[in-house]
Amino acid sequence: PIALPFAVDYWDYLGWRDTYAKPEFTRRQREYARARADQAVFTPQAVLNGRQAVIGSREDEIRASLNVMRDNGETPDLAVAARIGDDRIIVNLPARSYDGEASVWIAGYLPSKTVDITSGENRNLAVTYVNAVDRMQVIGLWSGEAITLELPLADVAPEGTAGLAIIVQARKDGLPGPIVGATRLALQSGSSS
Repeated sequence: PIALPFAVDYWDYLGWRDTYAKPEFTRRQREYARARADQAVFTPQAVLNGRQAVIGSREDEIRASLNVMRDNGETPDLAVAARIGDDRIIVNLPARSYDGEASVWIAGYLPSKTVDITSGENRNLAVTYVNAVDRMQVIGLWSGEAITLELPLADVAPEGTAGLAIIVQARKDGLPGPIVGATRLALQSGSSS
């Protein structure tokens, strides 16, 4: 499994702006709620395989839910491959029977960092971010055909990037669906240089 935190900004009004929060991550969380038709948006929220929302601090529930998904064949199974070559990231997706279209996302994440919280309900506490997503963009579409995508590494992994995650995610009616496949690529130096 690949765990990636997407910090949201809807709690900013409480007096502390989350260090890594981005409006597009809040939008993504709300799109998940619409796709599930439950409108449930909360923190800490974990969305498992693009399918189910659970309370992100309940590790036992997360593991149990992932086990049920595995037993039901609801886990990502597309063999996504990624590598770095000639200052590029090269992503390969295999051919496979697939009914629909999926977005191919690339997400850059940052090295672990502990941040002191200076105001709001968690004032005087510290939070350690691990694999916090800094940016995410669609790099292509996949509908069952074998494809290779190449991008300049410097464009997707600026200085300070610890790694990249490539996520192939079904879309239905413009909303995020199940994760079809994913992989991650650690950057040795924590940057693209």
